[in-house]
Amino acid sequence: MNHRLPPPPVQAPAVTHYENFPVASWLCPPALRPPIAAIYAFARAADDIADEGDLNAAQRIAQLHDYRRALHDCAKAQAASGQWAHIFTPLQHSIHQYQLPVQLLDDLLSAFVQDIEYTRDGTTYANRAELVDYCRRSANPIGRLLLHLYGIQDQQALERSDAICTALQLINFWQDLSEDIPRQRHYLTDADCTAYGVTRADLERLQVTPEIKNLIADNACWARASMKKGSDLVHQLPGRIGWELRLVVQGGLCILDKVDALQGHSLTTRCTVKKWDGPRILWRALSM
Repeated sequence: MNHRLPPPPVQAPAVTHYENFPVASWLCPPALRPPIAAIYAFARAADDIADEGDLNAAQRIAQLHDYRRALHDCAKAQAASGQWAHIFTPLQHSIHQYQLPVQLLDDLLSAFVQDIEYTRDGTTYANRAELVDYCRRSANPIGRLLLHLYGIQDQQALERSDAICTALQLINFWQDLSEDIPRQRHYLTDADCTAYGVTRADLERLQVTPEIKNLIADNACWARASMKKGSDLVHQLPGRIGWELRLVVQGGLCILDKVDALQGHSLTTRCTVKKWDGPRILWRALSM
C-alpha cells in the first residue's frame, strides 16, 4: 500500500524545559535541526507524561501506552491526530525521510514506563548491570538516533556513543539526588549501598555521612569513567557534530566536577551548569 505523508512541518515544538546540554543548537547543520528537534520533542513529551501533573501511576502508564500506539501509527504513515498531533506530525516526516529506527524511540517509552512502575512499587536497582540496562533504553537511543541522522553506523562509534549517553544519564541521577530520593526514586543501587554500609533510610534522612559521601563519590567516578570510555567519539565525528559532542561531554564533566566539589552534599543540593561555566567548558572542548 502506498502511503502519502503530510507535507513537512515548519518545526517541532520548542524545547522549553531546562536542559543540561545543547539540543538542535546552532552547531548542528541546518538540515538536521528539524529531525533532531522532533526527536527531542517526542522524548520530552513522553517524559512529561511520566513525570508532570497530577495523574496517578495507572493513568500515566495508560497514557504512555496510548503514546506508544500513536508512535507506531505514525511509523505506518497514518495521519497524526488528537492531543499529540503536534508531536507526531513532525516526527512522522522525520521517521520516513531519514528512516529513523522506530525501536529506539520505543525503547525510550519502555524506560519511562519502568520509571513509573519502579516509583509506584518502591523498586530499587539491585546492581549496576540493572541500572545500565535502564540507561540502554532511557539514554542510549538518543545518541544512536543522532548518529543515524549523520549516517554513522560503525560499531565502535555506536559503543562510544552508548558510553557517553550512559554517562550523561548517570550524571543526571547524581545531580538529582536531592529531588529524586524524596520522591522515592532510587538510582543508587542496592549493591553499592551495601558496599558502603548505607541504607535507604540513611539516604531518605538527607543527612550526609562519611559513608554516603564515599558512596556518591564512587558513583560519580563510575560516570566519569563511562564518559572517558566514550569520549574518543569526538575524534571520529566530522565538523559540527564533533564540536557539538565536545560541548556535551564537557558539560557533563562540569556537572561531575560540581558533584565532587559538594563532597556528598549533592544529596541535598542540585548542581547545574551556569552561564559562567561556559568559558571553562569551551576551553576544555577546544583542548580535547
